[in-house]
Amino acid sequence: MIGASGMILGAVLAGGQSRRFGSDKALAQFDGQSLLVRAVDQLSGWCEAVIVVGREDAPAPTIPDWPHADMGPLAGLAAALRHAQDADFATVLSVPVDCPLLPASLPELLGEAPAYLAAQPVIGHWPVGATGAAEAILRGVERHSMRALAERIGARAITLDAALPNVNTPQDLGALRG
Repeated sequence: MIGASGMILGAVLAGGQSRRFGSDKALAQFDGQSLLVRAVDQLSGWCEAVIVVGREDAPAPTIPDWPHADMGPLAGLAAALRHAQDADFATVLSVPVDCPLLPASLPELLGEAPAYLAAQPVIGHWPVGATGAAEAILRGVERHSMRALAERIGARAITLDAALPNVNTPQDLGALRG
């Protein structure tokens, strides 16, 4: 678990439309599991509870993006932060549905919130206190991006030695299967 200051909510951000993949990539299989099940399972080992944001059907409780769908990953994180705040969680550990090879040491790599992976800011550890900042960005005219939130709240950018593979196309998934 990350830190000792409170409970962590795991959030799988799964609200994308999978345009480049051509079908619902959350249901694509990798090592005998769907990408969605794999993401939920990974977070379950690190967090007190896990939710899936941006889907109606999942192997964990689901919530919609906030304020609505099709606003990118920040809308998923904003929904997770709002849920975490209402349920008395201290922080949210967010991961995308399409990154199946998360390091086992991810919680330790990120450390205390706020922090995110520099190469993949959807992967991050966010304090519930960032809820208002995320909402303000989504209501405003600036870019609705995870990096905008990270900058606004002074989150630490964590650099890994190697980039984590991201599944955007069937070819990306095929390359992971080797």
